[in-house]
Amino acid sequence: MAKVNIDLLENKGTSAIKASTSQFEHYYSENPTSDLRVKEHILKLKNAHQYKFKAPSGVYGKKRIDRASILLIENVKLTNEKVLDIGCGYGVIGITLKKEYPNITLFMSDINSRAVEYSKINAKDNNAQAIVKQGHLFEPWEGELFDVIVCNPPIVAGKAVLHELVNHAKDFLVSNGKLFIVAYHNKGGSSLENYMKEVFGNVIQVTKSGGFRVYLSMKRG
Repeated sequence: MAKVNIDLLENKGTSAIKASTSQFEHYYSENPTSDLRVKEHILKLKNAHQYKFKAPSGVYGKKRIDRASILLIENVKLTNEKVLDIGCGYGVIGITLKKEYPNITLFMSDINSRAVEYSKINAKDNNAQAIVKQGHLFEPWEGELFDVIVCNPPIVAGKAVLHELVNHAKDFLVSNGKLFIVAYHNKGGSSLENYMKEVFGNVIQVTKSGGFRVYLSMKRG
């Protein structure tokens, strides 16, 4: 569904530190040190709408826009809500939702500084207004409440981070607010679904495709 068009090489000069070939730096790193390489992806939705994104190295989804993100985008229905895309990467989910639902108010954040930089670039390139901040999970959003939180979570960050995400999501939702999470069901998703039910008291599977499932919990009260 997502097509890679071109490879763009960008040089950040002395600010980019070359990582050792033996060093693994995953996309949950706060400040990636790998050489910056940028690809351009085209996202095609079922409704034939298309959006372009610049995807930098050191950020999840550099090789392609993953099926999980697309599944989430196409199964979240919005009107004029205040929406947070947490762990936004380079902004595919949040920006696409803003383009599909122009009346939402979009917020995005990620711990990865390069992800935040390219979320801002992609928001500008797609003419999508968004407030974008850097920080661990909900730290940038103290004092804010959201109607909807969407997330394609960083499975590599481990169970403790995923549980923290779900726990704190409840604190940052309005009454009857919704948390949407997409995950591979047999690789952490099933456990995450159970934890969402434990924290929120409810969870449903909105849809499933190719092993991926979109889970939804609502803050009651």
